[in-house]
Amino acid sequence: MPGVTPPVPALDCRDVRKRFGDVQALDGLSLTVPEGAFFGLLGPNGAGKTTLIRSIVGLTHHDSGDVEVFGLPAGRTRAYASRRLIGYAPQDVSLDRFVTVRRLLTLHGRYFGMTKHDAADRADEMLDVFDLTSKSRSLANQLSGGMRRRLLLARALLHRPRLVILDEPTAGVDIELRTDLWEYIRRLHRDGTTIVLTTHYLEEAEELCERVAFIGAGRITEDGTPDDLRARYGARRLEEIYRAVVGR
Repeated sequence: MPGVTPPVPALDCRDVRKRFGDVQALDGLSLTVPEGAFFGLLGPNGAGKTTLIRSIVGLTHHDSGDVEVFGLPAGRTRAYASRRLIGYAPQDVSLDRFVTVRRLLTLHGRYFGMTKHDAADRADEMLDVFDLTSKSRSLANQLSGGMRRRLLLARALLHRPRLVILDEPTAGVDIELRTDLWEYIRRLHRDGTTIVLTTHYLEEAEELCERVAFIGAGRITEDGTPDDLRARYGARRLEEIYRAVVGR
């Protein structure tokens, strides 16, 4: 419609490139994630998923191209405004082992500009949501693997981000915890949070994601809704499409 401004996407990556020595990790990758979407990013190890995510959150600086989060420049030095809009739960469990669980959460909130009171209240809320209240005075390295996964997600959500990036959030967790995490992630999405999920569990993407993109050799090779992709490839499952577009 003339005169109507199109909505600003939650994430917009345009021709993003990143090289590590002789390895072209991202090779002109372009990707758009609409606000409010539940988006799956699927691909094999070494395809560029984690490099892309680290570029979005500013842990790696891409060589060229543009990354924007809700219209704000991201992935560059001093991209503070966009970074505050992102909650990131990394694949590797890296948590400060010298502070208690509750203190870890409140420090995260303060880092993202929350008041001392708001950070403390939100930390207690997240501890309750993820059933970690009884461990609030424990050190992170004293937690089980599943509890550390929950703590990573609690930390990512503490500052109320509009875009949540979950890199293999259920890797190595038991079925019961995976089901609990799925339910909370679904609730986040229903409340309007945009979610980008990477996973090697294709049934997880089938179950959760409204839209998926396949990444291989640093490029997006295919994207669409699961139903559209299955129809396009005459496939019953995403696994068949995965093998066709990014399989070895």
